[in-house]
Amino acid sequence: MAKLTFQGGIHPYDGKDLSKDKPITELSAGPVLVFPLSQHIGAPAKPLVQKGDYVYRGQKIAEAASFVSANIHSSVSGTVKAIEPRRVASGDQVMSIVIENDGLNQEVQYYVPQDLDNLTKEEILYCVKEAGIVGMGGAGFPTHVKLSPKEPEKIEYVIANCAECEPYLTSDYRRMLEEPEKLIGGLKIILQLFDKAQGIIAVEDNKPDCIKLLRDLTRNETRISVRALQTKYPQGGERSLIYATTGRKINSSMLPADVGCIVNNVDTIVAVERAVMEGKPLMERIVTVTGDAVKDPRNYKVPTGMSYTEILDVAGGFKSIPEKIICGGPMMGVAIFSTDIPVTKTSTALLAFTKDEVAAMEPGPCINCGRCLEVCPGRVMPSRLADAAERFDEETFLELNGMECCECGCCSFICPAKRPLTQEIKSMRKIQLAKRKK
Repeated sequence: MAKLTFQGGIHPYDGKDLSKDKPITELSAGPVLVFPLSQHIGAPAKPLVQKGDYVYRGQKIAEAASFVSANIHSSVSGTVKAIEPRRVASGDQVMSIVIENDGLNQEVQYYVPQDLDNLTKEEILYCVKEAGIVGMGGAGFPTHVKLSPKEPEKIEYVIANCAECEPYLTSDYRRMLEEPEKLIGGLKIILQLFDKAQGIIAVEDNKPDCIKLLRDLTRNETRISVRALQTKYPQGGERSLIYATTGRKINSSMLPADVGCIVNNVDTIVAVERAVMEGKPLMERIVTVTGDAVKDPRNYKVPTGMSYTEILDVAGGFKSIPEKIICGGPMMGVAIFSTDIPVTKTSTALLAFTKDEVAAMEPGPCINCGRCLEVCPGRVMPSRLADAAERFDEETFLELNGMECCECGCCSFICPAKRPLTQEIKSMRKIQLAKRKK
């Protein structure tokens, strides 16, 4: 039987062996936590507290400011020290709530629906919205919005994105191995929203133990199937995943719901299960800390707001001073100059490498080899798009369908001339998206 996949893609060294066999380690919060008000796509959350207020663990400290926005909750009990701009992974200064942890972990009383077996769709969506759940694979789209399509009766597939195709990342892998029941339970809750939908748990075939475990646990589930995907980057990209599992295609102007699909990340689905079954908001996540410069690579369950510096201390710090530190995966993450930034809902990993291979590369002229076209999952012409972007030729960029680029980085990775193709295209896409908003 042919393996489920998409056209294009690459096979970089995955580096997962550094952390995949180590169980998740739960960390306690440090003395001060920082909660940026923008941890999601959409409007920044609006603070509900002020300096000097005492807050409890699980308390809502900021509320969604619009439909596309998300609530934020404190992961500790303590006192609001300040509401001020703080640095985040992107390098931006973002207005944040700073809380001094009192170490007591005094917790709010969570609301749990009385009749879990007969929850209405409205009650499920209310729980998800109140919990402040967003896409935890890195995108940060508010989950209650994603689960509220205009025509829910047309949703045919709810896909659990368990591919984890980014090199080095193993947090989803450990979550699937250690808490598979929560993943399945969360998927079953989401399926209650869509009467005609089937659930698909999509896992790359480099995780045979997860595939076997999940198939065993869903053997009697008539609405859920587990499908093995070919291991290839970016198999976990939304467009690639939908095509691989259903054969349906979407473009940049479409949403998955337009082809009858809803896609959610592993951790997002687990957060839904926790919100509905336990009434708990999103206030912790699993972060992979790895790379050849880290002494003890592994996955950590950390409270949101905790500093990456504190996590690194637990991981034993650096073997040697790293040349490059990345927040997120090596393909789509962002390089950072300081680890004094907080873990947010969309934080997936912290990578540290002894050598910065990209910085050492010297870009040359395009040799017209066509390799970038071969690996592009969006089926565009990266070399020509990069040329147009360099010249600020917006008309040509749009004629060549530049907005169909998903910024996966495959073209930059494969280019023998070492041209920063993805970076050039990404810059022009930002300009075009800003114009569309105006």
